[in-house]
Amino acid sequence: MTALTASLRYYRGAPLLDQFVLLLVGLLVAVAIFGPFLAPTGVYLSDIRSALEPPSAQHWFGTDDQGRDVFWRVVVGARTTLLASALIVTAYSLLGVAIATLASIAPRWLDELLMRITDIGLALPGLVVALGFAAAMGPSLESAVIAKAITGWPVTARMLHGIMRQTMAAQFVVGAQVLGVSRWRLMTRHVLPNSLDVLIVKWAGDMGATVLVLAGMSFIGVGAQPPSAEWGAMIADAKGYVSNAWWAVAAPGAAIALTAIAFGLLGDMLQVQRDPTLRRDA
Repeated sequence: MTALTASLRYYRGAPLLDQFVLLLVGLLVAVAIFGPFLAPTGVYLSDIRSALEPPSAQHWFGTDDQGRDVFWRVVVGARTTLLASALIVTAYSLLGVAIATLASIAPRWLDELLMRITDIGLALPGLVVALGFAAAMGPSLESAVIAKAITGWPVTARMLHGIMRQTMAAQFVVGAQVLGVSRWRLMTRHVLPNSLDVLIVKWAGDMGATVLVLAGMSFIGVGAQPPSAEWGAMIADAKGYVSNAWWAVAAPGAAIALTAIAFGLLGDMLQVQRDPTLRRDA
């Protein structure tokens, strides 16, 4: 049973905080999926006559310097931000799984080579390298996604490699080896499925961190570019007039903080479900 399945079964009897976290993550995902369909058509259109209006019944989060509704831009930006973050985490997780799997079944010399490359990747400042890649490819959301995806795999590869090594030393795996099961079949049918729970936990936690990183890359100019509704780009657009239109920064900033906290708490919750010794009632 995966950690995700266990957490869903646990929901009814879960503490109030865990229920709140699941509802919050579900709400964020729902907004990302359905929000753009509900948004008015003028989300990207300028209306200078309505520029920098404070929050009101007509514009719940006010308007930006182009007169665009901040609330609907935050809603539309949820899809951009969450989808880009999910693509990043999924891409480097799959790359990390592939490298860890290959290293675990490869001859010793290849295992050592792959792990030394992984260690070099861990020693490098990942964010700085990602910024360099993104700047070299040209400022855009796509560049930020690719740059972060190709620099985030070493942690996953190193962590999963250690877990796979432990799993391969388990009695049921040793017994299968004695029976003549090939290393590839052993890995795909026994070792890998029994090592992926921790990856689900890490994926959830990394989502929150990646939202922050992606917003930061957009803010400094190497990520999403105007008039994108990506939250970091919205803050970058509004930084010049934050003193007299605080709402244009506060709304996307709050969305970033809320999303990072929600997915961070989800990762913690899944970790508790995976390891019963962490439960308060254990």
